[in-house]
Amino acid sequence: MSNTFVAVAYDDTYTAQEVRLRLLRMQKEYLIDLEDAVVAVRDEAGKVKLHQINDLTAAGAISGSFWGLLIGLIFLHPLLGLAAGLASGALSGALTDAGIDDNFMKKLASELKPGSSVLFVLIKQLTPDKVLAELEGTGGRLLKTSLSHEDEAKLQAALDAVKPGAETAAPNLGKSA
Repeated sequence: MSNTFVAVAYDDTYTAQEVRLRLLRMQKEYLIDLEDAVVAVRDEAGKVKLHQINDLTAAGAISGSFWGLLIGLIFLHPLLGLAAGLASGALSGALTDAGIDDNFMKKLASELKPGSSVLFVLIKQLTPDKVLAELEGTGGRLLKTSLSHEDEAKLQAALDAVKPGAETAAPNLGKSA
């Protein structure tokens, strides 16, 4: 089975992060299995910043420092081993790119208006009806997907849907009980 790719654009810089948090919660509930989920934000100056789920550089540095310290202890130079392991681990982590291509995400996000964001998701597996129900009313518009036309339409409809109670709550604003 191949992974499913979805990119959803939002008109602000926060909604993509909020939706990613929902997806991560659903992953803990075993409703979705994510390969990657990255938020790209285009700030007011037009600069694109990627917010990755996993910091591979830090993970590589930690792993490298452990192995470097261990090897250093064996050869009676623990600090030298620690420093060498830290540097090589950080370098290998920085050069490792798992999931969605960073250049692709930056290019697509740079085409959006400043002050907006994009959620890029690579999905291994999901429970469609429950995931769609959770994403209902979050807004956004699909930019790119690997979904069928039918599934793409279902997802866009869920994003566009108005949550029950949202229309009835607005007229009561400002009225005291």
